[in-house]
Amino acid sequence: MFDEFDDEEEIINKIQHYLEIGAIRIAGFASDGEAIFELNEETTRKLAPDLWEAHEQYIDAELLDLMDNDLMQVEYDEDLNATFNFTLEGYEIAKRKGIVPLDNIEDFDI
Repeated sequence: MFDEFDDEEEIINKIQHYLEIGAIRIAGFASDGEAIFELNEETTRKLAPDLWEAHEQYIDAELLDLMDNDLMQVEYDEDLNATFNFTLEGYEIAKRKGIVPLDNIEDFDI
């Protein structure tokens, strides 16, 4: 999403905008001090559709990468609801990349 920006100041301004309008929130901080942001599906989709679309593209690409590397499999039930089955390594990678919901912020720092 932020590849289109030329400098760090533009990225910071965009993040600040998303924070101000309530499209994202700071969920906590990683052990290295980096902020961990949380999106809310309903709110972010309405307030910042461009951010939500970029988020969905990121998640899709990361899940496909996990599948391609045999770190995750997908099973479908009779109603075509998907269940993601991660290997232990795949789940740890998914948590680190923020593509699975975390039970609490401490889960981020593996």
